Formats: sequence, structure tokens, C-alpha cells
Amino acid sequence: MSLFKNLFGKKEEEPKPFSRTVLDLSMGYIFEYDLRTWEVTGEYEYDWGDEEFSKEYKVSDGKDSFYLAVDEDDEVELLWCEKVPMRKLGAEIAKNISEGSAPPETIIYEGKSYFLDEESPGYFNDMTKGENDDWQEFIAWDYYNEDETLNLTIEQWGERSFEASWGKVISEFEISDILPRK
Repeated sequence: MSLFKNLFGKKEEEPKPFSRTVLDLSMGYIFEYDLRTWEVTGEYEYDWGDEEFSKEYKVSDGKDSFYLAVDEDDEVELLWCEKVPMRKLGAEIAKNISEGSAPPETIIYEGKSYFLDEESPGYFNDMTKGENDDWQEFIAWDYYNEDETLNLTIEQWGERSFEASWGKVISEFEISDILPRK
């Protein structure tokens, strides 16, 4: 039977073609979210220590780019995020952290209050570059609004390099039709 398939150029289908989840995402995969088709254009891994890892994917629909953070702890947790300029959070935040002060307990961003939830030192690896073991050390501070539907994250890379992202918590069922790009 496999000889017959090979003669006519049919490839064997990847297992579970109709039951893929966000845990199956990889470079080049496409999926539906918010009535738009997205392609994974970047793949990143985070090592939080104690055998805890998470993934993040840069995704694009050809017009916009976002990041999909996927963390599997007791359940799958998803964040749909975009980078925001650090200066929009307040110029003093990066300066104070660089000088050894703790990050603020509360940040006001676009009229909403975000409360410090967790400080997480970790390591980052850009898997887009192939089999790469170029892990970079960083620290992240996660903030959530009162009902924990919106997220704000500050990351410190080195002594004076900071990045910020804003996003929303989404449910796994909101991501559908996950397929590898042929």
C-alpha cells in the first residue's frame, strides 16, 4: 500500500490532522483567530527554572503582527500580545529598575490600572534560528488588570535594556483550524 501511495506522490498525513491544539504550533503553521488567518513567523522558548518552560510565537496575518504566549501549567494559559513602547508606561520605571529600585506595584496604562502579579527571572531562546542554544538571561514582571483579562509585561534584558508588551488573556477555543503550511 505504501508503494502505491509513493507512486502517486501522496504523502502520509501527519497524525491528528483535525485535533491540533495550540501546543502543536510551530514555525509556518497557520490558524484562525478573531476571524483572521495567522501564520507563525517566529518561535521562542522560555526556561523559568525548575523544569518550567513556556513558548511564544510571533504571528502575522500579512498586515499585523502579534505574539501568542502559550504556558501549560495546570491548564493552558494564552496571551495575545503586542509590543508597546516602554516610554508609554512612564519614563521613570526603567530608570528606577536600572538603579536598583523595585518595579511599581501598580501601573496605569491607557486609563486602566495593572497590578504586579509576579516577578520571573528566566532564559530566552530564539528557536527561529534552528537548533540554537543561545539562551539569554532576562527578568519579567507581569501585571494584570483587576479582573485578570488584560496583561502588561515589562522585561529587562541586561542592565539598561527594557521591553514592554500589552495583551489580553484568551481561551484555547478561540484558536481554531491549526494546520501546518504545506
